[in-house]
Order: sequence, then C-alpha cells, then structure tokens
Amino acid sequence: IVTSVKKTGRCVVVHEATLTSGFGAELAALVQENCFYHLEAPVARVAGWDTPYPHAQEWEYFPGPARVGRALVETMEA
Repeated sequence: IVTSVKKTGRCVVVHEATLTSGFGAELAALVQENCFYHLEAPVARVAGWDTPYPHAQEWEYFPGPARVGRALVETMEA
C-alpha cells in the first residue's frame, strides 16, 4: 500500500464497516503516517454509515458503485 501511495500520491479506502472506528480508519491513519509527504490529496474513506448494522436494508448500508465512484473522482480532481 505504501509503495502504491508513494507512486500515485492518492489513496481511497473502501470497506463495509462503519466510518468511525472501523478498519478503514486505522488503514487511513497508517497511510497518513507513512506517506504524508507523498500525498497529493487527502486520504478518502468510503464506508458503511455510522449507524447500527441494518439487516432490513443492508444493501443500502454498504458503499455502492455511486459512492465509490464519487470518491475516486473527487480524489483524482483534488
């Protein structure tokens, strides 16, 4: 991951857990710590909503193609 971020200068973390205190938050922190001077845009995170896991509408909870695509475009334009 560090090699890739140093080459591209960008990072988008996508995961299904909640945004706060999820695995992606830790991964984004590690990227920030190890690649700070190489980043050309903020580390973006696309994750589940900060709510308890909803079994009824679980597919709306997960980050879908629209949210991931929007994060990729915003990161590339930054």
